[in-house]
Amino acid sequence: MDAAGRVLYGAFVYAEGGEIRRIGSGAERPPRADQVISGRHAVVIPGLVNTHHHLYQTLTRAYAPAADAELFDWLRTLYPIWARLDEECVHVAALAGMAELMLSGCTTTTDHHYVFPRGHGRMIDAEIAAARRIGIRFHPTRGSMSVGVSQGGLPPDSVVQREERILRDCERLIGAYHDPQPGAMLRVALAPCSPFSVSPGLMRASAELARRHGVRLHTHLAETRDEEAYCVSRFGMRPLDLLEDAGWMSGDTWLAHGIFFNRREIARLGRAGVGIAHCPTSNMRLGSGCAPVLELRRAGCPVGLGVDGSASNDSSNMLAEARQALLLQRLKHGAAALGVRQALRMATVEGARCLGRDDIGSLEPGKRADIAMFDLRGVGYSGAGDAVSALLLCAPARVDTLVVEGRVVVEGGEIRSIGLERALARHRKLAARVCGTRRRKPAIR
Repeated sequence: MDAAGRVLYGAFVYAEGGEIRRIGSGAERPPRADQVISGRHAVVIPGLVNTHHHLYQTLTRAYAPAADAELFDWLRTLYPIWARLDEECVHVAALAGMAELMLSGCTTTTDHHYVFPRGHGRMIDAEIAAARRIGIRFHPTRGSMSVGVSQGGLPPDSVVQREERILRDCERLIGAYHDPQPGAMLRVALAPCSPFSVSPGLMRASAELARRHGVRLHTHLAETRDEEAYCVSRFGMRPLDLLEDAGWMSGDTWLAHGIFFNRREIARLGRAGVGIAHCPTSNMRLGSGCAPVLELRRAGCPVGLGVDGSASNDSSNMLAEARQALLLQRLKHGAAALGVRQALRMATVEGARCLGRDDIGSLEPGKRADIAMFDLRGVGYSGAGDAVSALLLCAPARVDTLVVEGRVVVEGGEIRSIGLERALARHRKLAARVCGTRRRKPAIR
């Protein structure tokens, strides 16, 4: 995914101290290394970058009462369920979601956590502890909701917080965890949830706080027509005008979804350099619409990919998300609209740009050693003529080897950094508790 879009055959990647030092191919011999991983039957790509997620939602996958709802009704159904979360739930949910991401080839993920039931204020800390355990590069965003249903917002009052408390905790998290250095494994961003759950005042205050500390900004915007109607009715302006009025139209901002922008708004976003986290599966699952990806990219916006929450996607598979992005744009614009390599570029280097990173997203000397290797000998790839195209045109396969910051975290298709089965057993128990369901006996014995 370098600037030239090169594909090397018979190549090697040499990394030292978490950094790629050399890349070679042909007759060139690789340097001696302490650990050698054979890629003889593999395609090797930069680790995938996930630009939008709600990891806690792995506890409410395929929740039947919300299975066929659009966004606003979906949220109203699930908010009371999410009000039962605590720090352990969030920690274990993050482990499950991060493991699924890693097994799909993802080395960097962000997360947008905005649900803080009363008495549980350390949710972001719980996620960070999970990321450190499992070994993924992490960009948590301190989400927030301050306008409950009693004030005309969508969420119940039980999961919103006072704005002063939100801003104090944002400052605490930045001071405790944010690492601005190149190669950082953890960076914090600020992320008021949406126009229908926070006040314009909190949006402005968050932007001021983020600029003061040099961190990025993230929010949901232009996801549905309902959101557009809400903004026009409540504030007298469209969502993007509301965003600009709050001081967010800048290159340090990236937005989730961005489906309902008109032509002039797309041009404004491009001039400002605002990033977009495109979430095709979630958008299709909720019937929200199709983002104008080609137009946004042409305007100059970095467009990355996001799996979104596991209750609106029900999966955390970045390779599958790249495939969905490819197919959705082809469905809308034709088979030549988006190429495989362009879709993979969105899943890597453009996603890195959304997160403000120029040290990940491609395999080049000087970049961090975040590497995903897919074994092409599996049944799903058998007969594939082009290894790179096979990644997205064939069924998404599990990564064989995953390296993050020069450390092997997946080997032979298995997570090595945690005991995954034990974590998933606890995850299932917590999911049943949160959803108020009992484990049922199998239908077939």
